[in-house]
Amino acid sequence: MNFDFTSIIDRYGKDAAAVDALGRWEIAPSRPRDGFVFLPMWVADMNFATAPSITEAITERVRHPLFGYFSPRQEYFDAIIRWQETRNGMEGLKKEHIGYENGVLGGVVSAVRSYAEPGDHILVHSPTYIGFIGSLESNGYHIVYSPLVKDEQGIYRMDYQDMEEKIRTYKIRLAVFCSPHNPSGRAWEREELQKAAGIFELNRVRVISDEIWSDLLLNGNRHIPFAMVSDYARENTASFYAPSKTFNLAGLVGSYHIIFNEEMRDRIRRHADRTHYNGMNVLSMYALIGAYSPGGEEWLARLLEVLSDNVNYACGYIRDHFQEIEVTRPEATYMLFLDAEKWCKKYNKTVRDLLQAGWDVGVGWQDGVAFKGPFHIRMNLALPYSMLEEAMRRLSEYVFL
Repeated sequence: MNFDFTSIIDRYGKDAAAVDALGRWEIAPSRPRDGFVFLPMWVADMNFATAPSITEAITERVRHPLFGYFSPRQEYFDAIIRWQETRNGMEGLKKEHIGYENGVLGGVVSAVRSYAEPGDHILVHSPTYIGFIGSLESNGYHIVYSPLVKDEQGIYRMDYQDMEEKIRTYKIRLAVFCSPHNPSGRAWEREELQKAAGIFELNRVRVISDEIWSDLLLNGNRHIPFAMVSDYARENTASFYAPSKTFNLAGLVGSYHIIFNEEMRDRIRRHADRTHYNGMNVLSMYALIGAYSPGGEEWLARLLEVLSDNVNYACGYIRDHFQEIEVTRPEATYMLFLDAEKWCKKYNKTVRDLLQAGWDVGVGWQDGVAFKGPFHIRMNLALPYSMLEEAMRRLSEYVFL
């Protein structure tokens, strides 16, 4: 089946923060100068229509005119089990291990609150997802950052010695993990995950693992669920997933957790039940069933080819044309994390100056400093190739002269 990843879809006035939030949100890009069409490359959603199997599943359900209270269908759980088994090699997954979450970030924070009290220290790798920072700090936790380090090839790696030292120094009992990693784009290798799990086991640290990007693997890379790397990880990890990033469904709201350990699962569920913050939307249930279908899988295969091509083109272009900008090719996600330190120091500019220069000509990239990248810019490549080419042309002609 042919899928359309080339058409430019007009999102204005259709409830898309990526374009309608300009000039309205504090963190949003400013509007471009006259004569420049805005290219949305900041919010982490895609400028592609979702898979036809999803709209078909939703449309079929909408034909029935009642939307009252309901229970999740068995097909919902069957779809998740099949998806995780066939794509991620998850073994022994059963219905009782799966629980609905309104969102991955909300689920992560709720799980943290199940095991930690305000004032406790939580281990997080940096750079890190901005949502972790705001949510953990606003709930009264002290984030202890273990910085990722680049190896000789410029690949981000975990610093195991630093992790262990900080776990012991701050008496940490809970870590928030991100796999694949946002914003670096690392798809962690099994050996890396096993080493991290070994450190957590030695120090009796439980893991809350955000794996929302697990389907978006580039250039043939594979995702390995953290819970699958050791017996300890399986019994001490709460993992969070969603079809939202994969299929551009964030506006529908619908995520889920996978927790194998019964005691851990019950404790996290009891905490969530006390607040009644979780409530599945019947249309999001059908969206997941449509997404995790053979049709959704076929669409996703083509999407990953498109994203891999975009990432390969952008990384090559940046290295060839913007000499002072360092870029590490992501193995997963559709985001670049650009290091502009050399450029900023050479031209005596700030990251904010560079961001503004791009915004002025309609390149809507995102502040990476908020992600604990001191000179960084985050850039969304999930858009038609023609728009990506246009963004690079504008950066060449107006920004990196």
